[in-house]
Amino acid sequence: MTQPVFLVGARGCGKTTTGNALARALGFRFTDTDLWLLETTHMTVAEMVERDGWPGFRRRESEALRAVTVPGTVVATGGGIVLAEENRQFMRDNGQVIYLRAPAHILASRLAAFPEEDQRPTLTGRPITDEMAEVLAARDALYRQVAHHVIDADRAPEQVVESILESLRYARAS
Repeated sequence: MTQPVFLVGARGCGKTTTGNALARALGFRFTDTDLWLLETTHMTVAEMVERDGWPGFRRRESEALRAVTVPGTVVATGGGIVLAEENRQFMRDNGQVIYLRAPAHILASRLAAFPEEDQRPTLTGRPITDEMAEVLAARDALYRQVAHHVIDADRAPEQVVESILESLRYARAS
């Protein structure tokens, strides 16, 4: 299998950590749409949102998805990439989509434990646990809709990667 593997899910679900380990296990390259945007625009997500608003950022995010999608790549996507129907269709048509699902309290604790410099601006202005619950409520159906496989991501990264590999092997055998 050389078709791309797309990782979707909310902030803090482990797309980057899991993606790096999964790429090594598959012998693929790893890329992250947020990192690609940072490197090509020389702006953080927060700066892009401040300059162009969320619609401008979402447009850039869609462009990034198409730019990084090549065979033999694991792609960690931004948490909101599923908001655009064309992105969901693109990922389903061009690779295997894995939804890394984790409960809001786990996501919030990970984000609090490992805050990123220039982290994305809050979507709601509310405490992170409340925001993550709200974001999951709004996006869970979209993550499920786009996903070929739903993987519980509230475990150690090695266990998550093994579950993904099993799902991909099963999909190939079917």
